Amino acid sequence: MDTFTIPAVLTIAGSDSSGGAGIQADIKTITAHGLFAECAITAITAQNTTGVRDVQDVDPQVVAEQIDAVFEDIPPAAVKIGMVSSAAIINVIAERLAHWGATEVVVDPVMVATSGARLISADAVAALTSRLLPAARVITPNIPEAEALTGMHIESENTQAEAACALARTFGCAALVKGGHGVADANDVLADPAAGSTDVAPAITWFRHERIDTANTHGTGCTLSSAIACGLACGMDLAEAVASAKDYLSGALASGLNLGHGSGPVDHMWRMGAQRRTSAAGTPTPTPR
Repeated sequence: MDTFTIPAVLTIAGSDSSGGAGIQADIKTITAHGLFAECAITAITAQNTTGVRDVQDVDPQVVAEQIDAVFEDIPPAAVKIGMVSSAAIINVIAERLAHWGATEVVVDPVMVATSGARLISADAVAALTSRLLPAARVITPNIPEAEALTGMHIESENTQAEAACALARTFGCAALVKGGHGVADANDVLADPAAGSTDVAPAITWFRHERIDTANTHGTGCTLSSAIACGLACGMDLAEAVASAKDYLSGALASGLNLGHGSGPVDHMWRMGAQRRTSAAGTPTPTPR
């Protein structure tokens, strides 16, 4: 029998019981890109499209064991890290990734809710900024998170680009500051520092997309960062990986999936949509027993 291999991508994040964000969104995204998804779960949440009911962090030692088990057997070509609310878990992730020499690390620094409320403690922020962000190939904050990390007020494309450059200089990694708050657009800016030099200004690349008119945006940050990791795992350069991820997310948003009573999930499998819609239309309604 013929055999084959494909790149693996490891997601380190919390579980979303509703399936729209976190580990579940990451696995769907990685699978949709034709890659092999691996995971290390940092927390278990009880949530749906209307909100989060409860969160239980996983013991840091168990997180470490999950990461070790993955790298010992099927080493990932890229790693995506999502929300981690505990300084102890952040520290153990940083330690194990350094031990295994992980490369192509994408960190989505989930810190601030849409309402503006902080989602992680001060000591977790300190661990995030001192241990995880400097180990990343790229970080993907939205505007509130970029403001929290830089202390800047972002009100224009110029200040959005300035914040991305400030993050790149501070942490020594590329920074993708996501727009997503404009009325008619969803423009993101990437600042990529020159390798081995702090004197050269980071290279700036804009990714311009029209805003998709939908209220179903649950898990967009998780999805984008995972898609970027997929591009890096396939050997794309960073700008190519971001452009590919943006196109994938735009299609997932534009698909028109409408589930739940709140902000529903995006359609991670939109590329197989025509076949799936046809199958769903022809599926008989189950008869109650």
